Amino acid sequence: MRQYSADLTPPWKKPTPVPEVAAEPGLVVEEPGSGFCGAVIRCEAGTVTLEDRFGKHRVFPMEPRGFLLEGRVVTLVRPAPGGPARPTRTASGSVAVPGARARVARAGRIYVEGRHDAELVEKVWGDDLRIEGVVVEYLEGVDDLPSIVSDFAPGPDARLGVLVDHLVPGSKEWRIAQSVTSEHALVVGHPYIDIWEAVKPSSLGIDAWPRIPRGQDWKTGVCRALGWPENTGAAWQRILSGVHSYKDLEPELLGRVEELIDFVTAP
Repeated sequence: MRQYSADLTPPWKKPTPVPEVAAEPGLVVEEPGSGFCGAVIRCEAGTVTLEDRFGKHRVFPMEPRGFLLEGRVVTLVRPAPGGPARPTRTASGSVAVPGARARVARAGRIYVEGRHDAELVEKVWGDDLRIEGVVVEYLEGVDDLPSIVSDFAPGPDARLGVLVDHLVPGSKEWRIAQSVTSEHALVVGHPYIDIWEAVKPSSLGIDAWPRIPRGQDWKTGVCRALGWPENTGAAWQRILSGVHSYKDLEPELLGRVEELIDFVTAP
């Protein structure tokens, strides 16, 4: 006798198989019912917890065909025990997105005052900036800022953010910043004489940044006071090597860089 399958569902009504994807920490998916998009931070019995870019958490059941991964329907499953651990945070404290490709560069830009500033921003915020498509360039000096802003011609689709050292009311830097600030150009700054001071002394194994008398080259004076060789390039590499994440930087710098990134990437 001919044997028939117990499943009499017509082939055209059967759901198309979808891939199963391990809910590894850092995997970014979307729950289509709510539109919530976030990175996996926890996977427990039958549920997965997602965190969006604003730090909001949502818990969802891991149902078949329950999520979108890069626009494709997938079924999330629990990771195999003992699998390789992935970092869940970038150096800036944002949710890490393993394997994410850099976005095509935006028209908007962030300028910082000096090569050391640019290297520090890259080390801590580099992953975030590549995902957002934000390019960081550096000024040779704040005196060049008016001409740079004029040539850039910031607008709604090309915002310009600028980070300035030692931006205190009444200073030359302050007056220049005020002269170029507009709806589409934001200039912010930290109170430190140089970006070196924005690194926490404890991260470098020193008690405090030394006070250097007026009239002396500040960086050279710092090297002398700390007993370091008077080679500012080598000193900066020593400082940069002590920075591993946002936790090694002072809040006065953290807030300003985050403000610039939000400004340049705002819709």
